[in-house]
Amino acid sequence: MNKNESKYFNTAIKMDQSFLELLEKKDFAYITVKEICHEADVNRSTFYLHYETLDDLLKESVEYMNRHFLEHMGQDSRNFVNKINDCSKDELYLITPKYLKPYLSYIKRNKRLFLTAIKKAKVLQLNQSYSQLFQHVLMPILDCYQVPQEERKYIMSFYIQGIIAIITQWLKDDCKEEIEFVMQVIQRCIKQPKGNL
Repeated sequence: MNKNESKYFNTAIKMDQSFLELLEKKDFAYITVKEICHEADVNRSTFYLHYETLDDLLKESVEYMNRHFLEHMGQDSRNFVNKINDCSKDELYLITPKYLKPYLSYIKRNKRLFLTAIKKAKVLQLNQSYSQLFQHVLMPILDCYQVPQEERKYIMSFYIQGIIAIITQWLKDDCKEEIEFVMQVIQRCIKQPKGNL
């Protein structure tokens, strides 16, 4: 990466950080390009060099946060897959507390961003983001159960939509319920009878 590319990306990071800081103080609908530029100490033309709209910045911020979370969780992925391979099917269910608790904690810490993202889910293609996010958790289990390839997209969609619905309700309630309670609700909804998927 040359000096100009580095400056370009550093400026984008400054705008992302300014946006996230503003989002902690006020709703997305009331944030302006002018405020972001002021907070990031860049001019308006610099903003439009990077983004066409505030929705573009929101989308990039959500992607950045999901990537950051996946990098954190990815450190444990191999151990998770090995554990799945070593345990019986009776011990498996699709969302384990080990993965669910850190994700719910992450959402709670960044609840304004995630609530804004859910409100603009269509613009942000949020379903695709969640698909990528949960893929490393769900796919190894579907492999273990030898679920046919053609069924997997439907099963993934079912689980992801259900989890999104629960998380959306939790966010709308300002994350008032404890994380452990939300985990129990999700697990109760998705837990399968023994030996079935």
